[in-house]
This record gives sequence, C-alpha cells and structure tokens, in this order.
Amino acid sequence: MDDTSLFAAVALPIALALIMGSLGLALTVADFKRIFTQPRGILIGLGNLFLLSPLLAFGIAELYGLEPLFAVGLVLLGASPGGATANLMTHLARGDTALSVSMTGLSSIAATITVPIYLSLAISHFDANVADDVSMLGIVARVFAITVIPVAIGMRIRAKREAWAIANEPKLRKIALVAFVLVVVGAVAEEWGTVTENFTELALAALTLNVLAMACSFTIAQLAKLDNRQSTAVALELGVHNGTLAIAVAVLVADDVAIPAAIYSAFMYLTAGAFARLMYKRNAEAGEAPHGAPAPGAAGS
Repeated sequence: MDDTSLFAAVALPIALALIMGSLGLALTVADFKRIFTQPRGILIGLGNLFLLSPLLAFGIAELYGLEPLFAVGLVLLGASPGGATANLMTHLARGDTALSVSMTGLSSIAATITVPIYLSLAISHFDANVADDVSMLGIVARVFAITVIPVAIGMRIRAKREAWAIANEPKLRKIALVAFVLVVVGAVAEEWGTVTENFTELALAALTLNVLAMACSFTIAQLAKLDNRQSTAVALELGVHNGTLAIAVAVLVADDVAIPAAIYSAFMYLTAGAFARLMYKRNAEAGEAPHGAPAPGAAGS
C-alpha cells in the first residue's frame, strides 16, 4: 500500500469512532443479555452474519471473476458487522428493533475476531498481492480500537448519564451520518480512476450480495419460525453492513480493497429502504405493531 493518506490516517478512524460511539449511546447491558433471554432470534441473526454473508461474498466474487483485491474487498464487506442504521430501518419497518440493536452490538464486538479471520482467508484463497507488512494482529488491534472502545465509551455515558444520552443521541446520529457519507465520498474520490474503470462489475457484485443476503437471511428466519418483525430485523442486518469499518480495515491492506465497500455503501440504503417499506406494509397488514426498544438510529454503517 502507498503511504497512508490523511483520509486513512485521521479522518476515517475519527468518523468510525463517532459512528460506533453513537451506537454505544443506544446500547444497554440488557441488549447483550438478550442472547440468553431470546437466543433463537439472536443466534439465527448472528449465524447469518458470521457465515451466510461472508460465504455468499466468496461465491459472488468467484461468480463475477473479480480481480483478487476486489474479491478480498467484497469478502471483507460481507464479513463486516451490521451497520447501526439497520436499527433505524428496522424500526421504520415495524420490525423487532430490540433484536436489531442486540445483533448490531454483538456483531460489532465479535468483529474483532471474525473480520480478521475472513480477511486472511480471502487473501489466501484469491492469492491477492498485498503488502508483506500487513499484520493480522495489527488489524485485530485496530478493529478493537475503532469498534469496541468507542462502543464501550458510549455505553458508559449512557449508563451514567442516561437522560443526556437519550436527549443528545439524535444529534450525534446526524453527525455520524454526515461522517459516514464523507467516508464513502473520500474512499471513492481517492480511487476515482479505479472506481470508474471497474464500476459495472463491482456494482453488480455488490448488488447481488446485498439482495441475496437479505433474501436468504429472511427466508432462513421464516423457516426457523421467527415472526415477521424478527425476520425483518435479521434481513436488514445483512442488508446494511458497517461499510465504514470495512473501509477502515481495507486501507490497511491495499487501497483497492476498500472500493467494493464504498460502492456497496453508496446504494445499500436504496435496496434496504425498499425492503423496509415492503415489510412495513406487510407487518402493518398483519397487525404487528412496532416492537422492541425505541429506534436508536445510530447512523452509519
């Protein structure tokens, strides 16, 4: 990789810290305890995130014959945890917001382990030409620093100053959303030539991953007898990935690895939003009122 840019070294980590911190403000200890009190929905949702999504990414990269670095980037995106905006979309779709929040929080913590594992597997499988000094231990440390620590700080603030956190979380959510947009724009701008040259194949691969992941995860949730609210949350968790985290990790490997996540992030809200609208009508017709905690809406993905 070339010398680290100001974007990768400063702006990107700050943006992700804001996003993850805003997620932490929306989380409580009860969200993590839900894996013991409501295990079926959580385990199915996390199983889809940790297995279905990255494996689909491997298959789609092979199907479209992506160049090795792009293939690694697509797998990295597929292995990334759910984005916090999925919580807001789940709420708007009258889905199980509490389940969505729990999945986002748990998958963000687990990303410290799962993201480096799938990244390493993808680099090996696609024989990607990456810098010799890429350290998986360093990537683990970086993922921990830019996910777990900001989330923990946000949760600590929420626990100590709940009224303040609830009152200010919407403002921080907007700031985090702006930060996310700037991350995507920055990632695309830095590699504009490569993006334009490969946009069609990468857009098709990213769109295929997005739609297939949501469709398959929703089907699995329904077959597992989860209700429509829970199935909505599970599907949206796979439709709105934490693209900022994927980009932050990707730039440690090679600039081109970040491009699939940037392209995916540019349109994932359109497909996820369309699905949320469809499920809103379906859940409303079934008489399924909004369920779970108030929408945290921590932005960003």
